[in-house]
Amino acid sequence: MKHTITGTTMPVLQIGLDPGEMIISEPGEFSWMTDSIALNTTTQTAGAKGLFGALGRALSGGGLFMTEYVAQNAPGLVAFAAKIPGTIHQLDIAPGHSYMVHKHGFLCATQGVSLQIGFQRALGAGLFGGNGFIMQRVSGPCTAFVELGGETVVYDLRPGESIQVHPGHVGMFQDSVNFDITFMRGIKNAIFGGDGLFIARLTGPGRVWLQSMTVPNLAHAIAPYLAGAESAPQQTAQIGGAAIAGSILGDIFGRN
Repeated sequence: MKHTITGTTMPVLQIGLDPGEMIISEPGEFSWMTDSIALNTTTQTAGAKGLFGALGRALSGGGLFMTEYVAQNAPGLVAFAAKIPGTIHQLDIAPGHSYMVHKHGFLCATQGVSLQIGFQRALGAGLFGGNGFIMQRVSGPCTAFVELGGETVVYDLRPGESIQVHPGHVGMFQDSVNFDITFMRGIKNAIFGGDGLFIARLTGPGRVWLQSMTVPNLAHAIAPYLAGAESAPQQTAQIGGAAIAGSILGDIFGRN
């Protein structure tokens, strides 16, 4: 397998496969491919063992189904384009090691990859109306590719050294890093600060990748410029149920 990452703001990952070589991704991720690439959509891949393994992967942000891209009879190429401005990172994961990746960060990987729920916290859902927070555990042995939003800032934390991060900006980190969600300190900060009730604490040793752009922040920034934005409050009650149902189905069966 040979690969190149082309571009800066909206990068494209192009992977060249020799006959018999395979790359695995969630359904709907690829952007273009050559005729020699064959697709196989299945639940029994990426470490899933039986139905419960596939359901666990779906709950972690991956799809219930995964797609295998295999070069047949001749070398082939398959490309994956970034969905938002950001960066694409290569991870060479050795046996027995893993990385924690934000819910929609996994792009694709070679055979041997395993996707599981790595961390799940409700973040006050129901009581405070907060959003859920889920991270994927990407294990090897494999070569995996991860998409992070905006610019990427990397920290190498020493043993016992901590950094506090808004949960949405946590891109990924090594499995040696301890991760937890805590309340924002100070009642006034939590209620009136506008940064939410919860904050992530990452403690070393290990490497942490933080992303400067999150999808909710991007959506919030462009919302005033969308057609019909003025009538959005009136439409919320009508489309809210459909949006929630669509989000749940997208998490289970994959996303566009």
